[in-house]
Amino acid sequence: MIYFKHEEFDCPTEKGSGKKMNEDFLEMLDDARHIAKIPFRITSGFRTKKHNKAINGSKNSSHMKFCAADISCDNGNNRLKIVHALIKVGFRRIGIADTFIHCDTDNEKPHSIWLY
Repeated sequence: MIYFKHEEFDCPTEKGSGKKMNEDFLEMLDDARHIAKIPFRITSGFRTKKHNKAINGSKNSSHMKFCAADISCDNGNNRLKIVHALIKVGFRRIGIADTFIHCDTDNEKPHSIWLY
């Protein structure tokens, strides 16, 4: 990875857990960061089941499968750059919120773009 460190994907309750992230996912995210030409600040990577429950995450959250991340985003211009780059590198599951963009490569779920 060029733009990220595994620690950025650690669950707050499990130090070192970012090293378990799916390498294909990380490579795609790294490629998207390169295309977007803006920093991607990861606000959520891997989550343990306990942490996911504590933050009211989805019961079948892709974050618990080491193949999801939330990227901080606070304006429409950056949102466009991030979403464009994610799609360009092959992400087919993207969630858009006011303050972050979720992306994952969970093959057990349908391709979709959704709003929070």
